[in-house]
Amino acid sequence: FLDNVIDVNVYPLQQIADMTRSTRKIGLGVMGFADMLIELGVPYDSQEALKLGEEVMARITAEATKASTELAKERGVFPTWDKSIYVKDGLKVRNATRTTIAPTGTLSIIAGATGGIEPLFALSYTRNILDGAKLVEVYPYFEEAARNGGFYSDELMQKLASGASLHDIKEVPDKIKRLFVTAHDIKPEWHVKMQAAFQKSTDNAVSKTVNFPHEAT
Repeated sequence: FLDNVIDVNVYPLQQIADMTRSTRKIGLGVMGFADMLIELGVPYDSQEALKLGEEVMARITAEATKASTELAKERGVFPTWDKSIYVKDGLKVRNATRTTIAPTGTLSIIAGATGGIEPLFALSYTRNILDGAKLVEVYPYFEEAARNGGFYSDELMQKLASGASLHDIKEVPDKIKRLFVTAHDIKPEWHVKMQAAFQKSTDNAVSKTVNFPHEAT
């Protein structure tokens, strides 16, 4: 599908069309990585999460290269293949690069998933809708954990939506606090470590937000 997009796309300039079609680069990526970690019971800022990130992306890149190799047999290699790094190893691929980690901001909202490889931004937040009404939205996995754990309340969700930290709320069990970390709970070093874990097996760029505390200089 992504290879087909290169051919059907309408480019603003002929030079862009020529460049894009000469290398046929595509950007297969991921979305909902933080959701997966939560379903597995793995905190985002942990060695286990880094290991999973490496394994997931290595597998995706390996399968993407395999698929691009099969496509090359059917449709031919990308036009500038003979000038590429693949000549040395004789790796005949259809696409010069296959993987990219995009932020998937709008897509993740539509899909109801976390964006790219980012952690949760908030467990509960207030959405402003028509006529000035405010709607408290809760991260569904957290709501499920809260109900199952017997500590769910509308007051708790409102408190979190108003900016309270889960770590400051006594009635929430420690294991829940450890699992449901949000972007601002995570130290900057862990954001960078996760970016590095995915970069090891990604052809192009990895989109990553590194959040700093408000008092950071």
